[in-house]
Amino acid sequence: MYFPVANIEVNPLVPPLVAFVISFFTSMGGVSGAFLLLPFQVSVLGFTSPAVSSTNQLFNIVAIPSGVYRYIKEGRMLWPLTWVVIIGTLPGVFVGAIVRIKYLPDPKNFKLFAGLVLLYMGGRLLKELAFKKRKEGTPTVEERFQQRHKKQPPATGREAASCEHLSCVTVRQWTPTRIVYDFYGETFTVNAVGLMALSLIVGMVGGVYGIGGGAIIAPFLVSFFGMPVYAVAGAALMGTFVTSVAGVVFYQILAPHYPGMVIAPDWLLGFLFGIGGFAGMYCGARLQKFVPAKFIKWILVVCLLFTAGKYIWSFLF
Repeated sequence: MYFPVANIEVNPLVPPLVAFVISFFTSMGGVSGAFLLLPFQVSVLGFTSPAVSSTNQLFNIVAIPSGVYRYIKEGRMLWPLTWVVIIGTLPGVFVGAIVRIKYLPDPKNFKLFAGLVLLYMGGRLLKELAFKKRKEGTPTVEERFQQRHKKQPPATGREAASCEHLSCVTVRQWTPTRIVYDFYGETFTVNAVGLMALSLIVGMVGGVYGIGGGAIIAPFLVSFFGMPVYAVAGAALMGTFVTSVAGVVFYQILAPHYPGMVIAPDWLLGFLFGIGGFAGMYCGARLQKFVPAKFIKWILVVCLLFTAGKYIWSFLF
């Protein structure tokens, strides 16, 4: 099947299948998978115009709602965190889109920068997983949450209600400077100002490459802010969704002003990717609580280091 905007020919079953597999695993860590779809579109399919960024963001718009729905239904959507990420990210998305079109139609130099950032983040998360020591016999909040959802006789009455409450995110305080919330018997405090500043940078990267920012913000929340992945995945996905909507609209508005360049998304290709991602994210979000947090973090590490290596390699060679 020929896609005129992307100027590629591919079997229509390939995009949804690839998107399903990627999104199934990455959605468990609050990542849509768009940052892995971009190299696939560029390197495998040969979709190299700036329109690949907006098409990738279109994938986010179609795919993410299913994962967000599951996290909301299970009471694990941390709304204050979501809004802080969105407020910080949106301006960066607009700046990133302009940079992508005007200054980086061939984003080779920026790929080096993004690759180094992702390499640093992946290295930090890898260091935490491989070398961080903790007291033996003292399970983390993530381990206790996951253990609760292993196969066991279903709880009833007060016990069931207690488990349900513990598994939900409860916001204790939300001010312009910090967010305080409870999750599974522990209290977490987030520096809202620092997170908003980080989100601005994330938005710029997301605007350039069309990755929405979740691939960067989720590992930061887990490794730098020390937040449990079970509590932040929904917020990271929702933030990616809103910023992707803004990104697609902005690319579409800019398209008529650059008649010699393909900027607007390939709607058909984006929807095909999105359909597969929609199913993959729902399944990933549905099964997340049964998967060990350490395994989810390893998925993020592999994705970060793989993408970082690919970007740096493409710059050098």
